[in-house]
Amino acid sequence: MAVSHLAESIQESPTLRLSEQARILRARGEPVIHLGIGEPKNKTPISALLSAAARLNTGDIKYTPTDGMPSLKKAIIQYTEKNYNRLVAPENLIVSTGAKQSIYNILFTVVNPKEEVILLAPHWVSYPEMIKMVSGVPVVVVPEDGSFHPSLGDIEQAVSSTTRAIILNSPNNPSGVLYSEDFIAEIVEFCERKGIYLICDDIYQKLTFDGKISVPAYHYTMEDIESSHLIVVNGVSKMYGMTGFRIGWVVGPRKLVKVMTNIQAQMTSNPPVISQAAAEGALLGDQSFVESLRLTVQNNRDVMLNELLGLNGVQVTKPDGTFYCLPDFRSFRMTSTELAKFLLEKALVVTVPGSEFGMDGYLRLSYAGSVKDIKDGIERLKWALDPESSDEIYIGSRKLTRDWI
Repeated sequence: MAVSHLAESIQESPTLRLSEQARILRARGEPVIHLGIGEPKNKTPISALLSAAARLNTGDIKYTPTDGMPSLKKAIIQYTEKNYNRLVAPENLIVSTGAKQSIYNILFTVVNPKEEVILLAPHWVSYPEMIKMVSGVPVVVVPEDGSFHPSLGDIEQAVSSTTRAIILNSPNNPSGVLYSEDFIAEIVEFCERKGIYLICDDIYQKLTFDGKISVPAYHYTMEDIESSHLIVVNGVSKMYGMTGFRIGWVVGPRKLVKVMTNIQAQMTSNPPVISQAAAEGALLGDQSFVESLRLTVQNNRDVMLNELLGLNGVQVTKPDGTFYCLPDFRSFRMTSTELAKFLLEKALVVTVPGSEFGMDGYLRLSYAGSVKDIKDGIERLKWALDPESSDEIYIGSRKLTRDWI
């Protein structure tokens, strides 16, 4: 059966694939530990549930405006004013079915065929495929200093006459690194001066640690929102742990938002009404929930870092935020894909290969789950990889003996 060349070129999502593998193994009764997915174990905020239930109880579940319910947009405007110090109009906002669709809508709107979009490695797995889906060309910039923090010099060397946009994700998935304020200021000035769109993926904006703050890119531009080349993406999935509700949004110039609305109208129409109501409830409800989740995740990060200290041959950069770290496993002389497969088969631990993020030899480990999963998962990694660890381990009710080291 024939499919289009473009469709054939798009890779499946590795995180979703691994999650499905873990689900199948668990359904078979296997004691799988999932250190791959960025999904906290929290319950949905009660304010979100009550808002969704109230809407459901009315029975009025019909179409809304394509760009989102006016009441939800009002809540997002309040959030934007408080957290970005920007007063925006409803026409500067579009609500979509998750931040993923928000990013795709932006790329569809601003990228012409064969134009380039710069990605800063390590980068989120879906960025390259989304760019290819709009017939653009992803250009990956890897920091020359070997760190996870880009420099403007690295980026300037990659910019060409066909560069249309740069995607900035800080705190960063998968490394957890928070880009410095000096760097944010430099790249904002550069993009405004060059007329290059800076797409700010701020989905982890609230999940920062150790008193650090994610300073919005808007802080560093003198342009008003209609003239600026900054486009901001955010949503409820991460800061409220509401991954299944699939609500994200874009803040940008009216002209671009209008085009995104036309695109969305032809693709999905409005986001689900119940999800919009839940997002509104979360944004307008008790925000101590966000701080509680942040503290839980920060504690989980500390547990994971402490556990990784005992894994010989692994180096890890301390995350400043998000749910993830990206340890360096290159000393084990396997590709990251080979290593992830090995760990799943031998230790029943799900990890995500660093090659999917532009960093082969690394693995993304998520600490969004429970402390027990983190400790047990790293113990299994030690058993599978570290010659100095015990040859025997219990995985579930089975006693296994390592025979490959």
